[in-house]
Order: sequence, then C-alpha cells, then structure tokens
Amino acid sequence: MFFIMLSSYTRDVFQDAKAEGIHQQKQLRKQLLRELCDADKEVFTEGRHSLEELSDTELENLIVDDTHGIVYCYIPKVACTNWKRVLLVLNQNEPYPDPESIDPDSVHFMNNFTLLNSFPVTEMKARLKHYTKFLFVRDPFVRLISAYRDKFQHHNEYFYVNFGRYILQLYGNLSNPPRTADEAFALSVRPSFYNFIQYLLDPKTEKMEPFEPHWRQMYRLCHPCFIEYDFVGHQETLQEDAQELLKMLKLEDEIKFPPSYDNMTTHSFIKEWFRVVPLKDRRKLYKLYEGDFRLFEYRRPKVLLDD
Repeated sequence: MFFIMLSSYTRDVFQDAKAEGIHQQKQLRKQLLRELCDADKEVFTEGRHSLEELSDTELENLIVDDTHGIVYCYIPKVACTNWKRVLLVLNQNEPYPDPESIDPDSVHFMNNFTLLNSFPVTEMKARLKHYTKFLFVRDPFVRLISAYRDKFQHHNEYFYVNFGRYILQLYGNLSNPPRTADEAFALSVRPSFYNFIQYLLDPKTEKMEPFEPHWRQMYRLCHPCFIEYDFVGHQETLQEDAQELLKMLKLEDEIKFPPSYDNMTTHSFIKEWFRVVPLKDRRKLYKLYEGDFRLFEYRRPKVLLDD
C-alpha cells in the first residue's frame, strides 16, 4: 500500500514538473517572438505600423468567442479543424458535447463563427487587449507537404480548377490539362510536388493575388508582431499544448481535445518529399518561409539546405 501511495506521489510530482516545463517553454516562445518582432518589425509587418493598416481580408483568420474571452487565429493545416470544433462546442450549452461529435465539414462554414474583423477597430482592440489570444503553428515545410497532399493528391474540384490546372500549364508542360478534377483523376494527371514548389517560388504568383491561406506564411495569417499572443502552440506537441491551453482557459474539465493523426515530422519523411526539389530551389523556398522558421522557433533544416 505504501509503495502504491509513493508511486502515485512520484507520478504527481513528475506531472507537475512536466507541466511547469511546458509553461516555461511557452514563456520562452513568447519572449523570442517579441524580441524578433522588435528587431525586425519592418520585415515581419511588411512596412505597416499598426493594426488599423491591416485589411479585413488580412484579419479574416481571427475567430472570437465573447463568452469565454478567446481570440483564436486559425492556420490551415495546423489542427484548425479540431480547434474550430472546440469553439463550436463552446457556443453550446453546458455540459458541452464532445468536440469529436461535431461534423468536421461544418467548420468550413465561417458564418458559424464570429470574426474579429466584424467589429469596429476600437472593439477589436479591446478584445485583443483583454481576451486570451492563441494560435498553433507547424514546421513550415511539413505544412507545405500537408497542403499539397490534401489539395492536389486528393480529389478536390475547387483546388484543381483554381490552382492545379494552372500549375500544370505553367510548370507541368501540359498546354491543355483536363478541365475538371474528375477528368484529371481518371487520367492520373495532377501537379507534382515540385510543380507546386515552382508555383510558390515564381514571383508572378503573388503579383496576381496573395498566397492561398493553405500555403500562405503563418505570420502573414496571424500577424504576431501586431497581436501579442498569450499562447503559441506547436503541432509537433499538439496534445500536450492543447491540454496546457485548456488549463489556461479553465476548460480542462469541460473539454477534451480531439486526437490528431497528422504529425509526421521525421527528417526522413521531409527529406523524401524534397528529394525531387533541386537544392537551389529548396534554399529559395527557405528564404520564402524564413519568417515562419524564425518567429516560431523552427530550426533551419540543414539536412535539406546544406547538401
């Protein structure tokens, strides 16, 4: 009996120490973010000097929950489906249903949410000052792999017609690609991963319009040099970070964060995908996403850039 009690005590001490370690790590991440923003603000804000200079479109990824005092900046391909499910659940009456019971497709209807840009500037600023603000980030190159797999390897009419067909024309040496995703998949025609990278690296791409949010830089979606986030979670430690955030929000006893199965971040996994991308293009791609690597504490991927 004494052994069982001692083991339980030791386990509690270990868990407390682990939680304290996670908390300290989060504080260091926030400190690093502020220091980098202060040092290179012109770069990370693209020359803007205040929140008022951002357009409504640039603020459309910020979701507000007035009941619980939350502002969440969602980043596509970084657990945003599950966090949106959590926010939908929090809009319901207690006891809250399990977020896993929420249809994942329902999170794509943004009229289900209140967006920060729906408020006047003074009210936006008040919420940003007083509410708990959080976002989740991911290794930038792994996020690109995930976006490519989801939007171009799977049947997706919207992304094929609006992006895939154009990419095939410009970088896939197909003057007249199939007009629909059905035709393309029947013929096993789709942009290669390298075609996708070529599209991202082409200066003409953003001259037409900003990057689509699934591959737009994370700092350009969430503006961490204008908005001082209280919590920056990482996809690579999603479950631990989600639990820590729910504790911060005092919701750990009411909400169980759904499990995630999209955390493949091994060096071999990344290297295999980038095997088809020439070294000079990998280095250009790193420069394109360097802001995300630096601001969100991801190491420069030497295995891809120093061959």
